[in-house]
Amino acid sequence: MKEKEYKTAPEIFTGKDLDYLKDMFGWNHIAYKFCEDALSNVEEKCVNKVLSDCSKLFYNNLTTILSIIKDGEKNE
Repeated sequence: MKEKEYKTAPEIFTGKDLDYLKDMFGWNHIAYKFCEDALSNVEEKCVNKVLSDCSKLFYNNLTTILSIIKDGEKNE
């Protein structure tokens, strides 16, 4: 069986790439859950605003990481 020859390197994820994405997802997931849980326990408006903003940031990071993985599936 003849191997494919590429003029440029294919866009693929290595095992190390996937490990790093998994770590990033985990960090953001923990931070997101912490913020969401804390929102129900904090009454101060300024603290709630910061927690809400952080929660949105971490959620956006989660969706970005998932989209990177989803886009990487197209290159298989």
